Amino acid sequence: MQVIFKNGGKQYKVQVGDILLLDKLSLEPKSKIEISEVLAIIDGENLEVGTPFIENAKVELEVINEGRGKKVITFKKRRRKDSKTKRGFRRDFTRVRIINIVK
Repeated sequence: MQVIFKNGGKQYKVQVGDILLLDKLSLEPKSKIEISEVLAIIDGENLEVGTPFIENAKVELEVINEGRGKKVITFKKRRRKDSKTKRGFRRDFTRVRIINIVK
């Protein structure tokens, strides 16, 4: 069984046991959370789509840890203008494991 859910303006397609990185949630490790913004459930050949969400469906997650991603460098240079900018960015994330999908 796979499920598509929404969190932080992004959509994720997961199944039980998957590990993924969500935007930072500021939670302790080993804490459990539930996300009820389930957009679709794929169960074998059956597809159930919500309008926009499926009622009484939720995804149960367990927080593994929090951290920061690799640095992404944005570099802009304007030729022949002696103008350039260099800026770095590191994404804060929460690593979670999918425990259960409730229909």
